[in-house]
Amino acid sequence: MDKPASDMSNGMQQRVGIARAFALSPKLLLLDEPFRMLDSLTRWELQEVLMEVWSRTKVPAICVTHDVDEAILLADRVVMMTNGPQATIGKITSVDLPRPRTRKALLEHPDYYTYRQEVLDFLEEYEHGNHPKPTSDGTPKPKASPPKPIAAE
Repeated sequence: MDKPASDMSNGMQQRVGIARAFALSPKLLLLDEPFRMLDSLTRWELQEVLMEVWSRTKVPAICVTHDVDEAILLADRVVMMTNGPQATIGKITSVDLPRPRTRKALLEHPDYYTYRQEVLDFLEEYEHGNHPKPTSDGTPKPKASPPKPIAAE
């Protein structure tokens, strides 16, 4: 390939970046929003490429993402962070779904929606640095249960 990076599409630049990272035979791979500037189809394609390379190399990776579905697709554990200058680990969720994973299989797996809702609940709870007020013993106040649906007869 004789093109300078500036002449390549965002998708091609990301492909080259992933290839370069794996070419170094790293002991650990840190991916910081690796698919952020890509259209949906290219993003999906590169996620598949990344998972295929991971399955061959077994290189441990930390992938930073703000995309809930991407986190569940790629991760064995989703580490959720609180917001703000004093951000901390807020919650860790193990994703116990079979590998190799495909987007189609993920969307058809009943546990996917449970994991997704767990992450979304955390994000909503800590939105904009807000978090539940602690109870008198210092533990977070439990969320109110959603109202039960009324059955129509």
